[in-house]
Amino acid sequence: MSVLLALAASLLWGFADFGAGVGARRLPVLVVAAIGQSAGLLLAGVVLVATRASMPSREQFAWAAFAGLIGVIGIGAFYRALAIGTMGVVGPITATAAIVPVAYALARGERPSTLQGVGVGLAVVGVVAASLEHVPERAARRFGVGVGLALIAALSFGGSLIGLSRAAPGGTAWAVFTMRASVVPLVLIAMLVLKPRLPATRRLWLLLVGVGIGDSGATLLFGAASTRGLLSVVAVLSSLYPIVIVVLARVLLAERVARPQLAGVALALTGVALISAG
Repeated sequence: MSVLLALAASLLWGFADFGAGVGARRLPVLVVAAIGQSAGLLLAGVVLVATRASMPSREQFAWAAFAGLIGVIGIGAFYRALAIGTMGVVGPITATAAIVPVAYALARGERPSTLQGVGVGLAVVGVVAASLEHVPERAARRFGVGVGLALIAALSFGGSLIGLSRAAPGGTAWAVFTMRASVVPLVLIAMLVLKPRLPATRRLWLLLVGVGIGDSGATLLFGAASTRGLLSVVAVLSSLYPIVIVVLARVLLAERVARPQLAGVALALTGVALISAG
């Protein structure tokens, strides 16, 4: 069950993140985050009321708030990276966020297999390869646009996954609701102060609301999976979402990825798969 929940979370995150990337290319990142997080808060609230979940402990509330605050830093960096970089490269880089909870779980006594260790190594090498883009006039390679932001997002998402896994035993619905509730007031205040441009069409509004619902839905699924399986495995299974981003970006946006970068993407995803299979 934990495997299925984690894979479902990965699928939902893939669609949500692709939609966020499309939205971030048309609107300020703050607007994308504010509308998405607000829609996610509403979904978490509905689930909370429907399940009548009991109150978690203060420590679990604190972990959930931590997950929300560090997660929104990752969301801002990730959405900006998707807006200015190649989605098929940015996505796999952020997938290495799984390394953070894997290391955390290892430190707390979980023992991933040798195969998972090899997977971590492949993922790191794949990130470096995928991050380099060819500069024809210089006959050299440089780090691709948005790579630094994608790495910041990966670290933030990894920390958020740890926080969510610590909060989820007190109730997944409460954990996700607290995550969103700790962030939404901040982004709404920022919206009032900065007054960024809002979506001009109904389609864009629906896209961003869908992003928020998909993101929170995936977070709920991950939280449930983390209470049923090893964090070191569940975190990586839920990090397969770049496959969805790469496919959608190639089919819908006709994005092209250079062969060395494609090889790096393949290595990173192979590493994720090995960690999951170990």
